[in-house]
Amino acid sequence: MQRQTGTGRFLKRCIDVAAAGLGLVCLSPVMAATALFVRMTMGRPVLFRQQRPGLGGRLFTVLKFRSMLDATDAHGNVLPDEQRLTWAGRLLRSTSLDELPQLWNVLRGDMSLVGPRPLLVEYLPRYSAEQARRHDVLPGVTGWAQINGRNAISWDQRFRLDVWYVDHWSLALDAKVLALTLLRVVQRQGISFVSDATMHKFAGNAPPESNVVALRQGGDEPFSSPSDGPDSGPRRAPPPPPAQAPGT
Repeated sequence: MQRQTGTGRFLKRCIDVAAAGLGLVCLSPVMAATALFVRMTMGRPVLFRQQRPGLGGRLFTVLKFRSMLDATDAHGNVLPDEQRLTWAGRLLRSTSLDELPQLWNVLRGDMSLVGPRPLLVEYLPRYSAEQARRHDVLPGVTGWAQINGRNAISWDQRFRLDVWYVDHWSLALDAKVLALTLLRVVQRQGISFVSDATMHKFAGNAPPESNVVALRQGGDEPFSSPSDGPDSGPRRAPPPPPAQAPGT
């Protein structure tokens, strides 16, 4: 196992910068066309910006092409995702074109090409101590959970896969994730969760007293989660079966 420290972390960052920079240049015509498509079908704003927790729980602004309308009901409440997600948004999500602006997040150092996907800030106090370890590495544009089901798997499975990636990271694993991501995009697998237009929200899975994650929004220190005892190290999620391409 090669943890994301020292030389390994430096090499991963070098690959991220080179690939993200090259991607922004080569894909600029595609991104320009996508931006025009969003503007014509959904109007302004073209980009969706939202605060998400990154490494150590520190907040950053994630960028995506807009895929939903800002529609509300008569009382001003935001409508459910399935009512705000347009045909154009479904197309962008199924092709993953909506994720392309995150190459800028990678170049800035907010994200990596591969890592656990950045989720909502509101989820932070709902994590168990084990689930919170997904923030021990930079979030990614794609990740181990994305090639093993994406939104079509349960939250418990997703977090187990995220923590498994944290514990078993290597440059070879990153290369495998990137290659299989291209395959999943072509196959358009795991875009939504069963009947939901998007992944249903994570409501938590432990009593309040055991959700020990605390977000420090005003400082530079990451959130922390105590261990199970003075002599206990971090628990390891059992490794999931490796992702395989169909037919293998």
